[in-house]
Amino acid sequence: MKKLLIPVLLLTGSLAIAQDPIFSQFYATPLQINPGFTGSTGSSRIGTSYRNQWSGFNNAYRTYTVACDQHIEKLNSGVGLLAETDDAGNGIYKTFRMSALYAYRLKLTDDLSVRLGVEAGLRQSGIDWQKLTFPDQIDPVNGFTLNTEEIQPDVTTRTTADISTGMLLSNSRFYVGLSLHHLTSPGENLLRFNENLLEGVPIRYTLHGGTDFIVKAGNKNRPPSFISPNFLFVTQGPHRQLNVGAYASAGSVFGGVWFRHTITNRDAVILLAGFKQGIFKVGVSYDMTVSGLAGYAGGTYELSLGMIFEKEKRPDINDCTRMFQ
Repeated sequence: MKKLLIPVLLLTGSLAIAQDPIFSQFYATPLQINPGFTGSTGSSRIGTSYRNQWSGFNNAYRTYTVACDQHIEKLNSGVGLLAETDDAGNGIYKTFRMSALYAYRLKLTDDLSVRLGVEAGLRQSGIDWQKLTFPDQIDPVNGFTLNTEEIQPDVTTRTTADISTGMLLSNSRFYVGLSLHHLTSPGENLLRFNENLLEGVPIRYTLHGGTDFIVKAGNKNRPPSFISPNFLFVTQGPHRQLNVGAYASAGSVFGGVWFRHTITNRDAVILLAGFKQGIFKVGVSYDMTVSGLAGYAGGTYELSLGMIFEKEKRPDINDCTRMFQ
């Protein structure tokens, strides 16, 4: 039943209203959340993340992302690249996105700055037709057969332009950001049997923010220990998601706890643990499902790896986005 159910859900979802994957470790994928984060570390940053959603099914949803960005102090700017692959139904339906990002930092006061970001690239969606199973291939006696009367469409992939924008406001006490993804509403209707079925990927609105409290001041040999309460709210088409929780760092180790709610029902408790040594930062998280899928879908695992190289001296700005660094 799982093998039959997953393709049905995937095709129904992909042909109706698409929803972007959102990482539980959103601090490790800041460029995916908001282009305004581009260059925000004041240095060079490279990061990669892997997400296996609903591990109780057979590779139901797997998402990979790789990103890098660079701060350019002389231009008050940051530039970056982002690549993301979303693999649904064990390779039946795939989405790939590649984009370039730019953000400009505008200093408002000695302790307040705003970063205005833009992202532009290509988005490609495709179906592996050979992995699909149709009703006429199901024999009540012999099970699955190879023969089907379904005809493969001429086009099984579609590539469209994709543009996004965002802003990030921060100082020494708080940060808040707003981003709008898919301003061009790229289309993903591959089967084309009903042109009214999908007008395009809906715009994704993301509002996020937080603060941090220094527990123990750092020095040249030890980073500061802090606690960062934060939230992430995402709305896209009929879908809503709210993550509320806190991130805590103590020297070389860090952790976090969040609760994710989809407005209509509770979804998951997110547990995070990791360590940071030198330029390297590694995080592992587990989403414990608490919705009606608990016991069937399994939990969600994520692994992130990041590298932030030595920062440039920036005495003019002090923000509280430490959890993203």
